[in-house]
Amino acid sequence: MGAIVGGFFFSLRLSLPSDDMRVYTTASPCGPGAEGEVSAGFAPMAAGSVLLLAMMDAKGSGRLMQSSGIADTQLSKLRVAIVHYWFVGRAGGERVVEALAELFPQADLFSLVADRSTLAPILQERKLQTSFLQRVPGATKFHRHFLFLQPLALEQFDLSQYDLVISSESGPAKGVITSPKSCHICYCHSPMRYIWDMCPEYRRGMGRLVGPIFSLAAHYMRLWDYASAGRVDYFVANSHFIASRIRKYYRRESTVIHPPVDAATAEVSEKPGEYYLAIGRMVDYKRFELAVGACTMLGRRLRVIGSGPQSKALQRMAGPTVEFLGMVSDAELRENLAGCRALLFPGEEDFGIVPVEAQSFGRPVIAYAAGGVLETVRGVLPDEAAMEDPTGLFFTEQSSTAMVEAILHFESMEAEFCPRMIREHSLQFDREIFKNKMADFIRFAVAEFRERNHNFSGQVQKARKSDPIPRIHS
Repeated sequence: MGAIVGGFFFSLRLSLPSDDMRVYTTASPCGPGAEGEVSAGFAPMAAGSVLLLAMMDAKGSGRLMQSSGIADTQLSKLRVAIVHYWFVGRAGGERVVEALAELFPQADLFSLVADRSTLAPILQERKLQTSFLQRVPGATKFHRHFLFLQPLALEQFDLSQYDLVISSESGPAKGVITSPKSCHICYCHSPMRYIWDMCPEYRRGMGRLVGPIFSLAAHYMRLWDYASAGRVDYFVANSHFIASRIRKYYRRESTVIHPPVDAATAEVSEKPGEYYLAIGRMVDYKRFELAVGACTMLGRRLRVIGSGPQSKALQRMAGPTVEFLGMVSDAELRENLAGCRALLFPGEEDFGIVPVEAQSFGRPVIAYAAGGVLETVRGVLPDEAAMEDPTGLFFTEQSSTAMVEAILHFESMEAEFCPRMIREHSLQFDREIFKNKMADFIRFAVAEFRERNHNFSGQVQKARKSDPIPRIHS
């Protein structure tokens, strides 16, 4: 009852201007990082998502109490399409699709381009339709070069026969055109960084010829991207950080459901190693040079896993204590995570699956205090008093000096980190939690969508009966 009352008063607040309006359904040891929170803006579907909050159970588990309308919605009977921007690797976005595919064994897949060799086993046998870009030679490798054609390619997909369309958005996916009878839910990993906030950074890395062409294409993509947000019935954000960006660029609200991590399958090592670990694609915004520079200056062992355009430059600046492992198998990745002293995470990420993975093995995280990591790591900030059961440590300036200080700070308090408590913290992001929360949200969204459409149809029929169109006699 208290949650319903809270939802009611929050709905009243929607009519008042505010820079940051949030509501927490129940008390949680994670505070603002707890899931089940809605980031509210001034957009359609506001009342529906507020009702979603009010229906959260009193234990704060994120499970929805079943109403008769929701219980009648059978997910297995829905005709489902999952639209993903492209399948050319297996990262966080693809793992979300895999979890959604487990929820919907009947779902068909759509993507701009796809390299089938990169698909997980659960996706290998699914019906997968690609766009006309797939027929362009080298499309899976150079798909980003066809930015200006991607809206047209997406809009060619025929999704008219589906009851539910779920778009997985980081590259363009939500711009598909759906039937008025189809409920469209967008799981947004991030609005396209390269056309919004990181556009100047991408532009600086281009030549004199490519740069102006990209700027022109990005201008029109922004117009289309904003317009296509109106085609979505419900937004789900992967973090509160991304919810704020959705509100900024699309003026839409979103419900936060963190992406899936295989946390429950990890095991805590009783004897961690003496090396630090950094993992990810070696690109500018990941800021690997901070970790490499700090460990080189301190003479600390560092293992770097991943590859990318910055790989050679990082190897040139690295000292003898830094080891580059390149791409590794899942088994090798898990072994390195379990055995590291701590994970170094110097970039700003939308969510950041790697820090959660490290914590699932009981390993602390030393991270730059920005982005999604603020929601996934219970971190100690510089010059602040110690906290109970920390899972990591933050630094507030992206510089090698700040990272050096953070590493030294960590080493001075290393005994305060409890591997078992760190692992326990990570379990709230487990894959099964994600699937349960998405299933509950989808049940609610589809039921509300259908009820709204039914009521609208009834109103139209009633209006026609009460006010029939007069006939004109010749």
